[in-house]
Amino acid sequence: MSLQIRDLTQNWGQKRALDGVGFTLEAGEFCALLGPNGAGKSTLFGLLTRLFTPKQGHISIAGHDLSRAPDKALASLGVVFQQPTLDLDLTVWRNLLYFAGLHGIKGAAARTAARRALEQLGMGERADEKARDLNGGHRRRLEIARALLHRPRVLLLDEPTVGLDAATRHALVSHVHALARERGITVLWATHLTDEVAAEDRLIVLHQGRILRDGPAGMTGAQLSDAFLALTRKAVP
Repeated sequence: MSLQIRDLTQNWGQKRALDGVGFTLEAGEFCALLGPNGAGKSTLFGLLTRLFTPKQGHISIAGHDLSRAPDKALASLGVVFQQPTLDLDLTVWRNLLYFAGLHGIKGAAARTAARRALEQLGMGERADEKARDLNGGHRRRLEIARALLHRPRVLLLDEPTVGLDAATRHALVSHVHALARERGITVLWATHLTDEVAAEDRLIVLHQGRILRDGPAGMTGAQLSDAFLALTRKAVP
């Protein structure tokens, strides 16, 4: 099991952001975490990345208990947050080498890791371009390449396509699906957009801090959108 979450509960004041959330992802599995804004997706990602600790529940990443062995657990994790975090004044190459250094990867090993990550995302020819000169889609690809530098077992992406046009969004989703399929990376892709979910994906619907559905998506397009709306409307108290 690459990612195991059990009975996560988190409150913000009087509001319950997560209510007994739990699921398990296997190696190479692509899981779409679908939910409207305010569903609890960002709270879940904050707990998974140890930005804060859960009031209740358990998280295991690549077999490492996040509370007992946080260094080992987080070393197995790659993260792309919703808000961009690139240094726009550095080149693509320098952004990667800087991040590699934060993971203790230096010298020839850092250069090898950077080249490998750029090739995986089809960004090799842009290594010498400044990050600020990239379009939105290529900036996101760079952030994914950066998250893959240390060869994580699990990749978390929190609304990674916000602000991108439809064609760029679909290209990015396809790239990450290929990573999961070809590299065996476990992917948890948080989104509020049903058109980013493939029929073969594992689909978890999160709403008001609770899981409403967990299983194969089995549908796309208007059918999935209608099913998602029906679930969320039914759950409104």
